[in-house]
Amino acid sequence: MDASTYIKREASGRIAIKMGSKSERVMTWTVTVLIALTIAAFLFFDYTGLDLSKAIPETFYNLKTMFLEPALSHFTWGQAFYQMGVTLGLAFLSTIFGAIIAFFLALMAASNLSKAWISKTVRVIVAFVRAVPTVLWVLIFAIAAGLGSEAAVLGMLFHSIAYLVKAFSEAFEEVDQGILEALRATGANWWHIVVHAVLPSTFTYLLSWTFLRFEINFAVAVAMGAAAGAGGIGFELFMASGFYFDLREVGMITYMILIFAIVLEILSTKMKERYFPAAAKSAN
Repeated sequence: MDASTYIKREASGRIAIKMGSKSERVMTWTVTVLIALTIAAFLFFDYTGLDLSKAIPETFYNLKTMFLEPALSHFTWGQAFYQMGVTLGLAFLSTIFGAIIAFFLALMAASNLSKAWISKTVRVIVAFVRAVPTVLWVLIFAIAAGLGSEAAVLGMLFHSIAYLVKAFSEAFEEVDQGILEALRATGANWWHIVVHAVLPSTFTYLLSWTFLRFEINFAVAVAMGAAAGAGGIGFELFMASGFYFDLREVGMITYMILIFAIVLEILSTKMKERYFPAAAKSAN
């Protein structure tokens, strides 16, 4: 019998066979609603002045110019690599500080290492922080601290902490409870349990999550370079597209960002496979 078929015995004694399940009906309704919302969104678009016969060829021409004729016009290669270093620095600072702070908060958020009310309080707070998009945090700090790299780092730092607290605390909760109970029975205090049981058991996973967050922060730093005036290659991309309207330079900067992102992914994968094989297997 098909998995979507289920049998129900009625009060009269008869057996009614119905097709489908609750999860399938929920899925069907979800897809239907999403399709309806998509169609409604297209209906609400403002198509005034849109001429598809001109828009489509111009779009393909712009894409050809951007990606098949890339070139730098307003700054040199040396300046380009310097700006890329600024972007990497923003991502690195927010990740390192975020991982350090998140480690201690995650110890309080883990249900097997702290009291229930402390764990729930920390989880609620970081859930709220995580629910607010990174760009909004950056804009909040841009208003409070002014445009610049400080606002970008603080905004990415907030979201990185909330993201890593959830990941780290879940890793801590996977530690064998028997090990913790054995250490408690020997009279070990809370910090000894963390240092001699929790940290050795989860170290590879913590580094794996930190590497992943660094990759995310690099992509965010590109966008924040323009949104918060933090500089970096993202700001140059914003200038090339929004002020100079230089499609060739936009294409070159896009290629540079893509290459750096691929290199970071390869380096991260190689390091995890060589030094942290357990974390690499869990990520796969």
